[in-house]
Amino acid sequence: MTKTTPPRPLDVEALFPELAAYRGTTTRLHPRPGSPDVTASSVGGPMLWPADEPWPVCPEAHPRRSGRRPADIHRRREILDRAWAHPPFRGPSEEDRQLLDELDRRHRIPGLSDTDPLPLVALAQLYRRDIPDLSAGPDDCDLLQVFCCPFDAHGPTRYGMLLHLRWRRSAEVGEVLASPPQPQVVGSDGYVPEPCVLQPEQVVTYPFAGLLPEDLCERIYAREDALEEALEAALEEQAEQERTEEHEYEGEGGGGDDDGLIRYQYDLSIPPGWRVGGFASWHTTDPSPMNCLTCTTPMQLLLTIDSSEWDGGSGSWKPTEERDLTPHPFATPTKVIVGRAGEANIFACPTDPGHPHRWSIQ
Repeated sequence: MTKTTPPRPLDVEALFPELAAYRGTTTRLHPRPGSPDVTASSVGGPMLWPADEPWPVCPEAHPRRSGRRPADIHRRREILDRAWAHPPFRGPSEEDRQLLDELDRRHRIPGLSDTDPLPLVALAQLYRRDIPDLSAGPDDCDLLQVFCCPFDAHGPTRYGMLLHLRWRRSAEVGEVLASPPQPQVVGSDGYVPEPCVLQPEQVVTYPFAGLLPEDLCERIYAREDALEEALEAALEEQAEQERTEEHEYEGEGGGGDDDGLIRYQYDLSIPPGWRVGGFASWHTTDPSPMNCLTCTTPMQLLLTIDSSEWDGGSGSWKPTEERDLTPHPFATPTKVIVGRAGEANIFACPTDPGHPHRWSIQ
């Protein structure tokens, strides 16, 4: 199984030769539903976790006694996938709807306090042998394991995400934990991943425009502004012609994500989806310095956890093998949702990968 990113719609270095100096690579993970085992890199798959090592738990006190059961979330997805899998796409039956209503119920765990152990959810594990852009961990560890708290209850706002990363040497793991603990309930179904195998692909990438030299950034945006103005003028001319012909014009207008324009952010620089290495996108907030809190070294992007593999604005990155698929449901194979359908960028210290990681939600 392979996934192939189509060639970019145009050669961005031909337009802006200075970008060659900033060219980098990132590994698109291309998670897709499957049945990985502990020896495989995966999202939502079983972890290579030592049987004699405590499973990570959330270290912070917060409400955790009310939510949805993970098994109900998986079952609900199965029902919906089956209901929409084949023509005539009539959706769930009346019997299915009754079961879905039951599976949507929130449950309360009596006697569970805000400080009782809360097992973290296993999001992903990545072996260096599989991921070209995955840097070595502390003491040359070759396996990165990523966990999250299943409740939005962290950070200054108490509505934030909590991630936990663990590095290890895979060869040193003996007996593997057969039945990892899991939370009885979760705050959001977006914290319950579906098991996915990975099909890593290394592609060329460029920095977020706002982090390029000011003159280069301004010229990139000036080109796109000129293209948008030309498109709007062409659409207005078309609309005027149709009004003259007494036809109602129902065009979408210029400047939308699906207007056909090729943009640096959406088409030429940073691919969407789960990926390792490369550059972080800052499309929701202004770029923020990500310096190591231990040694102040500027940190590098380690991993991006994305809510979707592509959307209307980034469709040019859709793998060639999936060009005929629609965004729903095929663009969300992991079912992981970050924030408001955004992405989490996790950073590591290049000087010492053992220093604490940082992350930003976009």
